[in-house]
Amino acid sequence: MPELHRHLDERLAKALSHPLRARILLRLSSGGVASPSELARTLGAAISTVSYHIRVLRDLECVELVRTEQRRGALEHFYRATVEPWLVNEQLARLPAAFRRKTVGRTLRRIFEDASTASREGGFDDPETHVSRALLAVDEQGQAEITALLAKTREAALRIDAESAARQAGRGSQAHPTMTTELALMHFRPAGSN
Repeated sequence: MPELHRHLDERLAKALSHPLRARILLRLSSGGVASPSELARTLGAAISTVSYHIRVLRDLECVELVRTEQRRGALEHFYRATVEPWLVNEQLARLPAAFRRKTVGRTLRRIFEDASTASREGGFDDPETHVSRALLAVDEQGQAEITALLAKTREAALRIDAESAARQAGRGSQAHPTMTTELALMHFRPAGSN
């Protein structure tokens, strides 16, 4: 079993080592099935680049082909994610510290870029938006409890996302437009703390 976990961790780590692959996996995980051309439009990337990274993800067994459709004389392939596009705490702990730092740094840069852009373009104007910060002083057990709480919160948000998608699909052509939102959860030790 440890060997299997190590293989899965390394495979997912390699998949997530490129920012576009991470974004593709996130989109397929949250949005279901998509073709490389749909992903290219959604992510603002070249179709050739997206197709290349889909092949890498397929070779890493992180996505699978679910169907093909004839479109304008060509065969369009549709993929779905077979893994969740993030490493949970236990998986991260098994990877080298340098990789963890690089991965977390890339994720934080993306969060801050997206949040900064959203701030400039009114993304925080909605009264349902939530931004807060709390400086805590907890013991080891308290830290573990907060980490578990944030994992449960993430799982609950993903469940709500899936339920929203199901409601949207059930409404068909009368569907109300969905809102794309982003949830970022962080729990960390500030620099200089013990």
